[in-house]
Amino acid sequence: MQLDHVPILCLRLSLAAALAYGQYIIESSSFGQGDRISPNRFGIPHWHISGDGQTSPQLLSDKIVLTPPYPGNRRGAVWAETSVTHSEWTADLEFRATGGDRGGGNLQIWYTKEGRPQAETPSIYTVGAFDGLALVVDMYGGKGGSIRGFMNDGSTDYKSHHAVDSLAFGHCNFSYRNLGRPSHIQIKQLANTFEVAVDGRQCFSSDRVRLPPGYYFGISAASADTPDSFEVYKFVTSTAPGVTRELPRRDHPAQQPPSGSNAGFPNSEHGSPHASSDAQISVKFTDLQNQIQALSQSLDSVLREIQQLASKSEARHQDLSHKAMSNEQLGTMDKRIQSIEHTLQGYSGQFSNIQSSLKDSHSTLNEGLTQHMTHIISTKSPKMSSFVIVIILFQLLLAGSYVLYKRRRANGPKKYL
Repeated sequence: MQLDHVPILCLRLSLAAALAYGQYIIESSSFGQGDRISPNRFGIPHWHISGDGQTSPQLLSDKIVLTPPYPGNRRGAVWAETSVTHSEWTADLEFRATGGDRGGGNLQIWYTKEGRPQAETPSIYTVGAFDGLALVVDMYGGKGGSIRGFMNDGSTDYKSHHAVDSLAFGHCNFSYRNLGRPSHIQIKQLANTFEVAVDGRQCFSSDRVRLPPGYYFGISAASADTPDSFEVYKFVTSTAPGVTRELPRRDHPAQQPPSGSNAGFPNSEHGSPHASSDAQISVKFTDLQNQIQALSQSLDSVLREIQQLASKSEARHQDLSHKAMSNEQLGTMDKRIQSIEHTLQGYSGQFSNIQSSLKDSHSTLNEGLTQHMTHIISTKSPKMSSFVIVIILFQLLLAGSYVLYKRRRANGPKKYL
């Protein structure tokens, strides 16, 4: 063994010992936990994709679009082909909903006994009678969105029910539209509690809900005339802490000590207690070995992801290094800026001289123009005496004309009737 591998092996063993009773992902009921949802973009392993017959959900490298942004009135669903065999589990969903201001639609998370129904793209209003759980995300209540929980044992036909909304056993407000980021919904079924959380905060919980194992997960979405586009990034189902990968968690009955007069003897007909103890130790050791193998595989996947992130970070650093300026380019640019500043400082004195020259020219023009106009007015304008003489002569001319008119009228012939 090479010495370089010793720290990695020690780290694996330490994590295996510390997390021997940790959670693990149920691969057959999960997708999107790795780099890609689909290995070939034609389907999701262990899941069945269905649409309404006109438009099938669009499967991309990092998400599945159940309802497209156009046109409206579309349905899409994805159903697990394998049931959950554990009685305690956690399911995490990441999705995003985008649409217009008045867009509409709903998203359902199913956990049902039948699995994929005949109507493969149901909503809570068209599903009919089902056995299991349904979580509905829509704009119910007109408060920016909500999430509601519905339970059914197969006796209630939701499609023909007159008030489906009244059957919800839990709800909370949930603003999920046009956030610019994925929203997160977490569902937990533990020994004594059922809990739903949204974006890291508790939505509702109940100690009266107990979902049995052997049910199937499903996700469906439907859009309205003005559609909302529902995009699912991942759905990860994991076990509760302390559950092994191979064996589902179950309660083992306590072994009663053998009774009778020969109970304490090793060769009695009831069997040896040392043999029973050795068998229990062997089972526990095998169980621990299985857990260590599972954790080792999980650690390998984590290390691969870390290596991928490191390579991406290195590539980004190199890209930024190529785009960034070198020290020589920065020094050259600094020298050019200093040269421009020096040149502007040299021109500042010339600008001051030009400004003072303009001020002198302006003042000279104002003074010269005023004096010149005054001289013209004083030398070229007519005098007052001449104006008075002209008026007097005009009046004399009028008076002489009037006198002449009177004399001619008086000397003219007179007619009498």
